Amino acid sequence: MKKLFAVIGDPIAHSMSPAMHNDLFQVYGIDAHYQPLHVRRENLKEAVIGLKAIGTAGFNITIPHKETIIPLLDKLDPLAEAIGAVNTVVNEDGKFVGYNTDGSGYLQGLLTLLPTIKEKNILIIGAGGAARALYFTLAQAGVNRLDICNRTAQKAEQLINECPFHVPSAAIGKEEAEKKLADYQLLIQTTPIGMSPNIESLPLSLHNLETDALVSDIIYNPLETKILREAKNKGAKIQNGLDMFVYQGALAFEKWTGIFPNIERMKNIVLNQLGG
Repeated sequence: MKKLFAVIGDPIAHSMSPAMHNDLFQVYGIDAHYQPLHVRRENLKEAVIGLKAIGTAGFNITIPHKETIIPLLDKLDPLAEAIGAVNTVVNEDGKFVGYNTDGSGYLQGLLTLLPTIKEKNILIIGAGGAARALYFTLAQAGVNRLDICNRTAQKAEQLINECPFHVPSAAIGKEEAEKKLADYQLLIQTTPIGMSPNIESLPLSLHNLETDALVSDIIYNPLETKILREAKNKGAKIQNGLDMFVYQGALAFEKWTGIFPNIERMKNIVLNQLGG
């Protein structure tokens, strides 16, 4: 019998995940289908009950359900529980178990560009759900320093205080971040600033950026945001959000099937979808 997988969110029409996963099922000879499902906030509970009732083998969760789905699941992976967000669910013997592959997906993509992150001073821009997953994962990985620049310092401080993994950290404002930019070897942009259609926006000035730094943006549409363009013009290394998106998908696929898929193939599928 064909296995059913899905992604739930609101909106969902532009999700790249179905094309990526359905291609992988075909490549690896797995009798399965991955379906995008438009689920509004008020219908989330019924949707999860329905997915379980029909024996869904696994599903992804995207905005705005990553936090609100937690009480509807049977069990949480410890990292997902610490982060407080779930993006992947696996049906384990009839129980829905929640995982978070966003942070680990980002880290795997990052390590293709940096041999190690142990000695790095890192600045994360933003303190939302994605920043939280990245902060917890990088703190657990044992970096040298991990600061957060956010419009509201209180939200950044809360994120730092709630992390169970200790790392030297500070919540800093935009002006301080711009002044101290030379102290960081890695800059991670996690806000929607620079995403289509607001592609000319910049979260902060890169005037003091070191040329040997890496600037990473989790946005992948456009593939080169304004902050990445400016970083490249300064001679810095850059990374767009394609790696994180593909690796988090690969880790979800591995949890469902036991197979870690071909990353380059997945990237090409997404690039074709983007028209790149």
